[in-house]
Amino acid sequence: QVRLVESGGGLVQAGESLRLSCAASGRILSINRMGWYRQAQGKQRELVAIVTGGGATNYADSVKGRFTISRDNADNTIDLQMNSLNPEDTAVYYCYCYYFDRYKYLEVWGQGTLVTVSS
Repeated sequence: QVRLVESGGGLVQAGESLRLSCAASGRILSINRMGWYRQAQGKQRELVAIVTGGGATNYADSVKGRFTISRDNADNTIDLQMNSLNPEDTAVYYCYCYYFDRYKYLEVWGQGTLVTVSS
């Protein structure tokens, strides 16, 4: 069973930075893509940033130029560096992983970490 452990959420003021980390552990043969989604109160979950096994990245328009996703393939970890945070970034951030376990592709979600940005 694959498990994702997230860390790094918290309360910051507008303009400040935070770094989220996510580590995948368990029976993983290879990771196809791994990334972050977020869900603000009363809104649908949305993609924030994602990185493929080959290193290609994709970002939501709202975070381009402010957030950077990075990946360590050796450790199956990803980080999300979030700069110039604003109150609209307040949400629960979920780590996501789409991986191959020798037989099939599966997806798994983390438990979520809260990011609160005060004005």
